[in-house]
Amino acid sequence: MKFLNTVMPPYDLTYSDVFMVPQETSVQSRFDVDLSTPDGVGTIPIVVANMTAVAGKRMAETIARRGGIAIIPQDVPLKIVKAIVGSVGDAHPIFETPITLNPESTIAEALNLIHKRAHGVIIVIDNNKKPVGIFTEKDADQYDRFAALELVMSKNILSIREGKSIEEMHSFLVQNRLSAAPVINKKGELIGLVTAKGCLRSEIYTPNVDTRNRMRVGAAISINGDVAAKAKKMLDLGIEILVLDTAHGHQQKMIEAVKACRKVAPKTTIVAGNVVTREATRDLINAGASIVKVGVGPGAMCTTRMMTGVGRPQFSAVYECSDEAKKLGGHVWADGGIRYPRDVALALAAGASNVMFASWLAGTFESAADVMKDESGRLFKESFGMASQRAVRNRNHTELELERAKKELFEEGISTSKFFIDAKRPGVEDIVDQIVAGLRSACTYAGAHSITDFQNKAVVGVQSASGYQEGMPVASNW
Repeated sequence: MKFLNTVMPPYDLTYSDVFMVPQETSVQSRFDVDLSTPDGVGTIPIVVANMTAVAGKRMAETIARRGGIAIIPQDVPLKIVKAIVGSVGDAHPIFETPITLNPESTIAEALNLIHKRAHGVIIVIDNNKKPVGIFTEKDADQYDRFAALELVMSKNILSIREGKSIEEMHSFLVQNRLSAAPVINKKGELIGLVTAKGCLRSEIYTPNVDTRNRMRVGAAISINGDVAAKAKKMLDLGIEILVLDTAHGHQQKMIEAVKACRKVAPKTTIVAGNVVTREATRDLINAGASIVKVGVGPGAMCTTRMMTGVGRPQFSAVYECSDEAKKLGGHVWADGGIRYPRDVALALAAGASNVMFASWLAGTFESAADVMKDESGRLFKESFGMASQRAVRNRNHTELELERAKKELFEEGISTSKFFIDAKRPGVEDIVDQIVAGLRSACTYAGAHSITDFQNKAVVGVQSASGYQEGMPVASNW
């Protein structure tokens, strides 16, 4: 990347402070752009941050199917991590995981589950796992919530036999005007679900699979206690992307933790952070980190900058840290501050190999939090920062009340924030589509066929606040 008409200014920059100018291009189509990440972690540069209210099983499965990766938070018990890794690894790279109930289940049970996935249907199965009905939310109209599903479900089921091509499945759905259809094996047993949009996405995206050809998921551990033992447990579960996570990553304890992990995991991708300086990046990579996580204070749930004055504008932090990482053969993840697809493109232009965020995904059906309704009936989910009082309380629930209360005094995050589900883009895949569309276009504007090519060719300028405002769309006449 180079700056337009100038060098790096003498002050630090956020994503809003910069823009990219178009260059001569030979890229004929947006689909000629390869978005595989330079760090080898994914086939698209999206990492779901390890936030408890966001990165769960459904999120990890869905994002891996489209080429990204989710990092399971450090607060999740080991047995739950094991279940998530197993579930994501066993998930089909094309078929979506259906929500299932039996005919005797109630409408109330169905309505409590239906928003766990974005496809909006529940497959009703018998004791032999064979589909006998399909339930959608509108089927509940005018019925008592304790009525059995067999009274309201659609019994006219059109299933797809496994072995069909993506094109054949898409045609079947479109021709029969189906929003979704169950996929069955030769015995007639339910093995998955497909939607027309899901088929389309399977043509566009490449699933992110690990060395065992299972869909990939990462996990975070803290730098407290026996780090080597915790790392070993994660490796035993099949984790190949291990994140050492703390708010202040440039400390001796982190450096020792990275070294300890590298001893027990010589070939594992180790991510360490968070930092914002060249010196911190150098120290963590020299200690054994493959990737350094960059970002202090840019996240939507973080109050660190307002509480402490500590942090750094994210674009400059990523630019400087990535420059140092490349000299040492490492990479950086840009963690936080992402609000629009443009921010992802600019983070990559600044040198990041992957972009990490969570709050933008918090208001989706796949996020780990439960769906709730406000007074007007709008669906929303609650999220919270991982350094908030709520997170600290959960993380230290086994400690004495006095010790826990002392730690809760030092909160640096929001404990409760509502994220409303966008009716137009209710699923994480809808947001991934937005980001990938914007990123592919950004690469064509730069004349780049890959992320590495993009980083070499991108030309970035510095703008005023009014310059940023000028680029905002206008919803109505002014």
